[in-house]
Amino acid sequence: MADLEAKDTAEEKRASSAQDNRKNGEITAKNVLIQGTILAAASIIAKVIGLIYRIPLFNILGDVGNSYYSTANEIYSIILMISSFSLPLAVSRLMSERIQKGEMKNANRVFLCSMRFAVISGGILALITYAFAGVITKYVMNVEYAKYGLRVLAPVILIFAITGVFRGFFQGFSNMVPTAVSQVIEQIINAAVSIWGAWVLMDYGRSLVAKGENELAAPGWGAAGATFGTVASVTVALLFMMYLYMRFNRRFRHAVRKDQTGKRESSRYLYRVLILTILPIILSTLVYNISNVLDQGIFNAILKSQNYTEKQYATIWGIYTGRFRVLMNVPLSLASSLGPAVVPSLTAAVAARDKASAVRTVHSSTRYTMIVTIPCAMGMAALGGPIIRMLFHPDSGMALSAGIMQAGAAVIILYALSTLTTAILQGLGKLREPLIHNVIALVIHVISLVVMLRYLNLNIYSVLYSNAIFALVVCILNALAIRRYIYYQQEIRKTYIVPLISSIIMAFGSYAVWYVLDKVFGNSIATIMAILFGMVIYLISMVAFRGITASEMRKLPKGEILVGIFVKMGLLRE
Repeated sequence: MADLEAKDTAEEKRASSAQDNRKNGEITAKNVLIQGTILAAASIIAKVIGLIYRIPLFNILGDVGNSYYSTANEIYSIILMISSFSLPLAVSRLMSERIQKGEMKNANRVFLCSMRFAVISGGILALITYAFAGVITKYVMNVEYAKYGLRVLAPVILIFAITGVFRGFFQGFSNMVPTAVSQVIEQIINAAVSIWGAWVLMDYGRSLVAKGENELAAPGWGAAGATFGTVASVTVALLFMMYLYMRFNRRFRHAVRKDQTGKRESSRYLYRVLILTILPIILSTLVYNISNVLDQGIFNAILKSQNYTEKQYATIWGIYTGRFRVLMNVPLSLASSLGPAVVPSLTAAVAARDKASAVRTVHSSTRYTMIVTIPCAMGMAALGGPIIRMLFHPDSGMALSAGIMQAGAAVIILYALSTLTTAILQGLGKLREPLIHNVIALVIHVISLVVMLRYLNLNIYSVLYSNAIFALVVCILNALAIRRYIYYQQEIRKTYIVPLISSIIMAFGSYAVWYVLDKVFGNSIATIMAILFGMVIYLISMVAFRGITASEMRKLPKGEILVGIFVKMGLLRE
């Protein structure tokens, strides 16, 4: 009898433990979406601000100036990735592991070691960038006058490195709010200073041209003025993060003093762990993002060999980066925002050996990304020309802009998914796999780009198609790896098929609305109405095809009202 009672008690404990794990998994997945939504909302706000200020900036700089501005930022971004771009992710991951185990003293040591590492690596690379800016832009990128902008951006490498450590500190506590708020503040400052700087230095460049300088000096100096916005914005973001850290530091210090765990990690050990954690992330992120710099370098070199002038190929690249890439970054901000939210949550789930929580996090974040990204991409393809005309009012290049927007829809969807799945693997502790996948994809990408440019004469479309190939290869390899490590395969119908069908219906409906209203109200009003109408069509289609449930809809703003409307329409069941 005693044995039976003991057995019953043990089974009850196991059942209770399983129930607790399920609840914790649901809470973790929900927390990822909440934190990811906060960061995504802030990121989208920041991207919208960025989109708004890029319109006057585009008009000040022109296509050539935008090409120089983009070149300086692309090179700066690559150097940033080498020095510090991976620091927030690495710091959040290492701190999350230790916080989960109650090792607050070790978590604090991770923060201090990371800060020292940021100052040293950021400072060295900032000096190298400033010294070799002219060599890189002239002999590697074939756009000499981008050197002014790159020199202005050099100090930001150090400032961003320090800011990144503070962001990683808060993300380690699964708190995305400081990062989110700092991003919005950063973009507001960036917008104001960039426009002012571009205007002032563009005039200065024109004065040099009037004195006999090359005509490309004006857009070159204008691009340099625009980059002053980045310097000012990242500096303000650093001051804001330092303020928040000082506010939070008292509670954190108290938690560190209360740490009774016996394990103490030396600084030497933490530097080694930090470097071993950062290195795969750096290489993976570098390979993933270096394709943009390679694309421009290869594109410029091949078009130069085909007797295009610098002004001609810089103009084409300026249309691609100054119009399509700016708009593309708005939907992509969702995936890039969910990544930092996913990593610490998955790291904690792996540390707790909670597979159910990891699976829920992967499922919800992937589905959430696709439900938002697919309609954005299809909408941009359907209304690409009207959106470009409404925002930028270009004097030339409309046909090319519209064609790029249509061809770029697949790039947006695949890049969003590949970005998220890379973050998922990093959160699962698989840091080497994304690097290998990105290297394989990059090799295929470069080969396809050269073939399409040199032998198929596809010009700028070669860049779009080869980028789609790159992201597709990464998606496939990442999905296979995730399935191998947590025995999980993403549900297909609600994640991909229903959003895609609903988005296609939305695209045709939106274009039809624009086509009719454009003749009456003009392009801008017609485009805005078409976008709003498309959102309604998409939501109705998702409900009609059972792509979203009543419980999921209730989580949306005014969700109860929406549920009531769709129930009355007979499209939704309680």
